Amino acid sequence: MKIAMTGAGGFVGWHTRAYLHSIGEHDVHAFAVGSAFDTSAADVAVSGSDRLLLIAGVNRGSDDEVRDGNLLFAEQAAVALRAAAAPPRLVVFASSTQVGNGSVYGQAKHEASEVVRVASEAVGARFVDLRLPNLFGEHGRPFYNSVTATFCHLLSRGETPSVEIDNTLSLLHVQHAVEALVEGSPSSVLEPHVTVSSVSSLLSTLSTFAEVYERGDVPALRSDFERDLFNTFRSFAFEVSTRLDLQQNADDRGSFTEVIRSHGGSGQTSFSTTVPGVTRGQHYHRRKMERFTVLAGSADIRLRRLFSDDVVTVSVDGDRPCSVDMPTFWAHSITNTGDDVLYTMFWSNEIFDPAAPDTIPETV
Repeated sequence: MKIAMTGAGGFVGWHTRAYLHSIGEHDVHAFAVGSAFDTSAADVAVSGSDRLLLIAGVNRGSDDEVRDGNLLFAEQAAVALRAAAAPPRLVVFASSTQVGNGSVYGQAKHEASEVVRVASEAVGARFVDLRLPNLFGEHGRPFYNSVTATFCHLLSRGETPSVEIDNTLSLLHVQHAVEALVEGSPSSVLEPHVTVSSVSSLLSTLSTFAEVYERGDVPALRSDFERDLFNTFRSFAFEVSTRLDLQQNADDRGSFTEVIRSHGGSGQTSFSTTVPGVTRGQHYHRRKMERFTVLAGSADIRLRRLFSDDVVTVSVDGDRPCSVDMPTFWAHSITNTGDDVLYTMFWSNEIFDPAAPDTIPETV
């Protein structure tokens, strides 16, 4: 499947590419809008595509910048649609639940959607206006994408955020949004995944996560929403520290070390042996939290965020016990770097389901 898209470099665009990667759809053709718009490049991307995902938007700036920017992006997408020798069968526009609330942004999104709808109908493409609520997720941009990203950024760095206006938020993890975008689903499919929360309640939950995780514990994850919110927080915490040092208590009998304290929810523990020079892993997860703890031997744990070439390497050994938590959407592996057998304990926050393993192959 060939998929054309705008906004590939933004928060929603990155998560869209990650979702497409996880289901094996790699033929993604991104093109720029705005000042970098190029008619020829847009035609190459759009013509012959199965679907066009219009994600790029302007949600920060002056009223004129928000209005003019969103309309310009829509008009450029309409030009590309009408010029395509083989237009896509499906066009999905990333809109907002703010449409109709009287805001400049909501009005701009509505007008932009209409521009794209008319062009889509003109070329015989099915058009979907997907209205998205407040999105949160891993690697959001603090002070820009969402209040969730801002809170996670500050809390992970030991700061104390404050609530200026305690609005009510409709929160949706971005992966639910991009699944709907890719499938061309109606906005109604998102409703079961939306969680309504006040800003103060959101901050309270994230503050609890930060307090518990600072000790290396895993907070109670009683719902998919709390799991996704915790994974979002962990993506910021990993930027600060890649390893969790463990307290080893030793005497003449040997040693005792606590590895994990889970405050609630499901979990599964397993262990492996790995002979010298062998590498395990080479995959990533979209939802699952996974913790590695080397019990004996030495190893390099390597991690790489999707679509990045930068690799983080954490060297660990059983004599200095520590744990490393795998952020979602980071490919990871563990290699025995010693001369003896490596013993590693693995913990995940969910019981393994062969029908839905959430383990996507990807070499670090």
